[in-house]
Amino acid sequence: MKNNRRDFLSKAAALGALSALPFSLSAKDEQPAKTKPLPSLKGRKVLFVYGGWDGHEPLKYKEYLGQWLQDEGADVTFSDTLEIYEDAAFMESVDLTVQIYTMSKITKEQEKGLVSAVKSGMGLAGWHGGLCDAFRQNVNYQYMTGGQWVAHPGGVIDYTVDIIDKKDEITAGLKDFAITSEQYYMHVDPNVKVLATTTFGGDVDPWIEGAVIPVTWKKMFGKGRIFYTSVGHNLKHITEVPDAIEMLQRGIKWASASKYSEPEKWLKAAYAKK
Repeated sequence: MKNNRRDFLSKAAALGALSALPFSLSAKDEQPAKTKPLPSLKGRKVLFVYGGWDGHEPLKYKEYLGQWLQDEGADVTFSDTLEIYEDAAFMESVDLTVQIYTMSKITKEQEKGLVSAVKSGMGLAGWHGGLCDAFRQNVNYQYMTGGQWVAHPGGVIDYTVDIIDKKDEITAGLKDFAITSEQYYMHVDPNVKVLATTTFGGDVDPWIEGAVIPVTWKKMFGKGRIFYTSVGHNLKHITEVPDAIEMLQRGIKWASASKYSEPEKWLKAAYAKK
């Protein structure tokens, strides 16, 4: 009985010593913060819509990203016209639309079909002018995407993309990178979740020197996830920068999960009265 009591007291003392250790040494604190895993594209039904202005190389992107999507296990349908947006039954079956369709015009019926599908839960992903310089006369479309290109001072130039959200699953582990392409000056919805930015110089337009403009963002529109990045004027501009193409591919994966994951919440009033 005495031995049992002595053992109990020894164990209690040891436990007391452990509990007195600084909180920072606990096993829980030693574990790094984990980033949510990205969704898989395996089995996802993807619509890849390409066309519009040829200068953004829609066919090259279709071949490159289309092959990647298929390699990832996606079931991909390709369309070089916007008429497919009018097929309500087909659009209802799509998990994700990837679009590169710069400028051009979209009919009211086509726009309604695309917007309705996203509101209902279809994801939408795109880059550069293929998503946010498409259909300039359609403000409801711009309301959905969260931004619109307005200028690229100097054309193709050297600039830097700064990753500002290092915890999001799309940008975790990515580093700031230099790129040679068109630096997009955007008009942006202030309530998107910005993942990366760029800072403008004043060599061409002195009055914008120091302006910080979003490069990459994600948002919700109804039940649909939307991903956009402004990099990628030409295919080689983005594929020659590993972190740039990785960011785009991660964003596509994230956007594909609208119908299978809870909506993300981050809406904050940017100009709320304090």
